[in-house]
Amino acid sequence: MNKIVNPILRGFHPDANVVKVGKDYYLATSTFEWMPGVEIYHSTDLVNWTLIANPIQHSIQANLIGNYNSGSIWAPHLSYSDGQFWLLITDVKTGNAFKDTLNYVLTTKDVTGDWGTPTFVTASGFDPAFFHDDDGRHYIMSMLFDHRLEKPNFTGLVIQEFDIENMKLIGKRKHFFTGTDLGVCEGPQLLKKDGWYYLICAAGGTGYSHAATVCRSREVMGPYELSPYHPFLTTKRAPENPLQKSGHASFIEVSSKEWYMVHICSRPLTERGNCTLGRETALQKIEWIDGWPRLSNGTMFPDLEIAAPSIARDVEQKLDFSSHCDFSDNKLPNYFKTLRQSLEEMNGKISLTKRPGYIRLYGEQSITSLHRQTILARRWQHFDFRVDTEMEFEPKNFQQMAGLVLYYDTDNWHYMQISYDEELQSKVIQVESDSMNLFSYRSERIPIPTETSIRLSVEVNRDRAQFFYGIGEKKMQPIGEVLEADHLSDDYIKSNGKLAFTGAMVGICAQDLDDHSSFADFKYFNYLENHMKRGFQNEKNK
Repeated sequence: MNKIVNPILRGFHPDANVVKVGKDYYLATSTFEWMPGVEIYHSTDLVNWTLIANPIQHSIQANLIGNYNSGSIWAPHLSYSDGQFWLLITDVKTGNAFKDTLNYVLTTKDVTGDWGTPTFVTASGFDPAFFHDDDGRHYIMSMLFDHRLEKPNFTGLVIQEFDIENMKLIGKRKHFFTGTDLGVCEGPQLLKKDGWYYLICAAGGTGYSHAATVCRSREVMGPYELSPYHPFLTTKRAPENPLQKSGHASFIEVSSKEWYMVHICSRPLTERGNCTLGRETALQKIEWIDGWPRLSNGTMFPDLEIAAPSIARDVEQKLDFSSHCDFSDNKLPNYFKTLRQSLEEMNGKISLTKRPGYIRLYGEQSITSLHRQTILARRWQHFDFRVDTEMEFEPKNFQQMAGLVLYYDTDNWHYMQISYDEELQSKVIQVESDSMNLFSYRSERIPIPTETSIRLSVEVNRDRAQFFYGIGEKKMQPIGEVLEADHLSDDYIKSNGKLAFTGAMVGICAQDLDDHSSFADFKYFNYLENHMKRGFQNEKNK
């Protein structure tokens, strides 16, 4: 293999941080309000990554119930020192003039094992990161948030020594870096090379002005001088670059002569348009020139294709993430996520054992709830995909619903739902949308027979989405309007005045606004990428 194609992690995989242990590479990404929390991937070649761990498994580790959309688990930092892995996380509780940013540390000797109970560290800001110095001392950095109305909220970075024996900060906190001309400074990473401390920061916010900066100092506490290659990484002045919003970098050493970094990127549907796949993770090669890092292409702009690392020259890159799940096992594939609560703590609301060969979803709170929803979803990883499922559901009243959903957050979704209409005295199917908390029906309410399985499908083709349904063995037919798939994006939501940092998901769900007793059984969940090039239009009527 001569070239690899970015991104290396496709769909909603932001804030990547990478660490090398022996010949193994480990990478952690943010999960925000989705559980299990934090995703840790493993690779031996920097190209293909396998999800091997989710350290946040229970509410005792991070209670996300009630957290606002795009809050919760931000920018984890994974490191290795003293024979164990260290993980710093932020649980963001509020997002107004104040920010409650609860920072915790977790440790384990086995990255795939139990990470234990988190230890609270500080709440002074977000994006905490460890630096383990070669003199045996340990430090924690984070962004400093200032709630005072006359001050800028983002006031640079602080650093403080950390006592690993007693698991607490010691000494005085130092405000050691105030940022650059690019504004907001966050996501700090420190590395030591050739006697220099290099500080890599995310800058410029999370949108199209996003960037990464590099500074260096002879002392860990600074002062830090700015690189002559500034900014180190950005697409702010390159609207035609396919990897927009590039920034938030994390460096990794393959050998003394071969260095790479992972970084955030987004791929808009149109130039500076909506990015339905959210913030993804890309890989770039870097060179060291006169003691400073620089992209190996000699610019500040990332490449869509790069030469394969030396450790990946005989590796075939995985580019298709299609999946089939028939729920025949007693354990779900790890690409599935639940919302704000773990599967184990949902009190049986999602069960693989109640009806073997099916997954049973019991309805609980509404699809707009920030608390206890019954939803099982996976991220979009391609602009063009199809999802198929088959369900059995017998609602008794209009407050009981279940079906297939394209989902961003509690205020933004497209939902093909089965329910009951007492005036029609029939089970019904209908499509409903929520766009920035504005609700609308996107199809007629269609009566469907009881005691019959229903096949549900959705096609997404870039900015458009179409739902389909089929009764029993009858052919699939479209229902409702062609929908705005691109509204399920950070960019659309931000353009309407709210912050958003995650990515679009597709899943199955159930609600019971009556007595929480109704349930829907789903037989399979198939996700097929690039379906428009696989003859799906001829296939769907079979």
